[in-house]
Amino acid sequence: MNWKEVYTKIFLKQLGKSTNESTVKEYSPLWWQNTRIKSEGGLRLTDEGFRVITEEIQLATYDVPYPRDFEFTTQTVIFLDKFIDCPYYIGHRSLIVTDEKKAVELHLFAGDIRKYGIIKAINRQKSE
Repeated sequence: MNWKEVYTKIFLKQLGKSTNESTVKEYSPLWWQNTRIKSEGGLRLTDEGFRVITEEIQLATYDVPYPRDFEFTTQTVIFLDKFIDCPYYIGHRSLIVTDEKKAVELHLFAGDIRKYGIIKAINRQKSE
């Protein structure tokens, strides 16, 4: 299932706009950082997407502050893309997610996305 398309249609419906294919194609690149079709993950919001869900739709969001010594790397972004299964936004001081359960999981790792991603990758490999 293409979750970006599903979320885009839900957001469009909340904004009172058409959910036809051309409207979805028009808004997807405005709201999503990566428009590739993926069966899971890849739900990083652009600045405009974040603004729409917080200001116009007023969707609940949850801030997960980064640890003080946290270093944002390319691998961290890959972990986020792969393991965060709700729309999220990478802020300057925190990761902002739209799922309360995911926020709690990340808080249990004290906001250290790198550690969270490593554990998720290990667990996924064990289950395969």
